[in-house]
Amino acid sequence: MIYLTGFHAIEERIRSGKSCGPLLVAKAGPRAKEITALAVKNKIRLERTGVFELDKIAPDNRGIALQVPDHVSGEDSADISLDSFIAGLGDEKNSLVLILDEITDPHNYGAILRCCDQFAVDLVISRNRRNAKHAAIISQTSAGAVSWVAQAETANLVRAMDDLKECGFWIYGADMDGEPVYKKNLSGRIALVLGSEGSGISRLLREKCDGFIGIPSSGRIDSLNVSVAAGILLYEVKRQNK
Repeated sequence: MIYLTGFHAIEERIRSGKSCGPLLVAKAGPRAKEITALAVKNKIRLERTGVFELDKIAPDNRGIALQVPDHVSGEDSADISLDSFIAGLGDEKNSLVLILDEITDPHNYGAILRCCDQFAVDLVISRNRRNAKHAAIISQTSAGAVSWVAQAETANLVRAMDDLKECGFWIYGADMDGEPVYKKNLSGRIALVLGSEGSGISRLLREKCDGFIGIPSSGRIDSLNVSVAAGILLYEVKRQNK
């Protein structure tokens, strides 16, 4: 088991209806009391514990901690398979998918999920997405968005891109030298690929992209943080589709 300690992460996990609990309570300020009341309303078991005991198992707590399963698939998460996602598209003309190529920093991953929640991304696809030791960091950094954003894990991102193309998706890679994002028509079924900050999008995935989009900037450093770039690109897609 792992323990969520961020107020937003705990609150959104409870609201999502995914399995969790008990909620461990050592001391409760106003915010913690609100979450405790929410837990009672949602029939989440409460356990009173001492400050010392809670500090031992959840060092970053603010008086409360929520126990959740240490796995992130099945009924305990927002995960679905890519096949299920494609099957459920039906006649939907507009859809937005984000493909993450080796985003290994859990803080970046969580921040990207938060952007995905804000801009209504339909699916996030990644390879070897996350493991139990990072689940709490991702949940806290995403402010609980991990409980809501649909995610699919695959061993073969190239094949996933082929599957998306077969059902009408245009796939664009994020690249500093790409066409300015506001000049590209991003309506319809769109998938964006984000690469790692270290090496960018891998060669095989670049070869599958239909084009590349970039964010014009005037800065003196090389590029934006990947989660910041994700937010800007996703906003522009949603702006065009309103």
